[in-house]
Parts: sequence; structure tokens; C-alpha cells
Amino acid sequence: RIEKMKFEPTKIDGVFILSSDVKSDERGSFSRLYCENSFQKAGLNFNPVQTSISTNPYIHTLRGLHFQTAPFVEKKIVQCVQGAIYDVVVDLRPTSQTYSQWFGIELIAGQGKGLFIPQGCAHGFLTFTSNAQVFYHIDVEFEASAAKGVRWNDPDFGINWPFAPKIISDKDNNWPLS
Repeated sequence: RIEKMKFEPTKIDGVFILSSDVKSDERGSFSRLYCENSFQKAGLNFNPVQTSISTNPYIHTLRGLHFQTAPFVEKKIVQCVQGAIYDVVVDLRPTSQTYSQWFGIELIAGQGKGLFIPQGCAHGFLTFTSNAQVFYHIDVEFEASAAKGVRWNDPDFGINWPFAPKIISDKDNNWPLS
């Protein structure tokens, strides 16, 4: 029997570490990625309408920090389903008590952990392994005209990345500073 999901608050208001027991036997493992009932019991209104996956062949690849603007702001769950990543969330909500603060966590495939990211936060990650895959459950469809970002190395955020990226897109490397 798979146990219910657990929701651990982080230092960023509304960002939660999600965890589920991983059940293993000779066939492999099984864990819960999302459960509407568990989210409702935790007081989180989240109804995913899009599922996406990011495939990253090379170690030390950085993606982010991304968000979408109104009316396409999004909530999402992020999970590493292959390899390992350092996942980062930055609070961009001016009225939030945790505005401009960041939170980072190592997510490793097979450990049954993920992050719930509320509207108004930027998200990015740095791969710890080659062939890292990141799975997203998102509550709105992607809208290219609403896709924005902030610089991964913005001194106003002071993100303590575990190492410098070796691979980063021009777009991600040139987002504006805050």
C-alpha cells in the first residue's frame, strides 16, 4: 500500500517539499507523484493540465530561472525522475513575506521527493548528473508570450549554486537582473 503524500514547508511561503514512500521489491520501485485528495487535505488547490519533461544529457547544465506572467501564472510540481539535480525556487511576489528569497534542494531520482511551486515564483535547476530528467505537472498550459525569467546569478538573490554551470542557454544567461 502506498502511503499518503507528505508536505514539508520550506522557508519560502507556499513552497513545499513533497514526499511519498517508495515501495521496492525485486521488480523495482513504485511511488506516488501526485494525489488530488492529498493536495486538497493539505489545503493546496492544484489541478494539473499539462505534464512536461526536461531531458538534460550533460552534467552541470543549468535551466532557469523561469516563470510565466499573468494571466498565465502557474503552479507546478517538479520531480527528478532520472539522475540528480539541484532545484531552486525564487519568490518574486512583492507582497510575500519571503519576497526575493530563494530555496534550493537536491532532488534525486527514486527518492520519492519533489517540490510544489506556487504562482509568482521563478524556478530553475542545475544537473548533478548526466542524463538528468525533470518531470513537471503544471496547472496552466505553456504560453510562450508569457514566458519570462530572471538571471540565475543575480546578486540580489545571492543563490548559492553548488558549482558553476558549464552549459546554459544564451537566453537563460541574459535574463535581466532584478
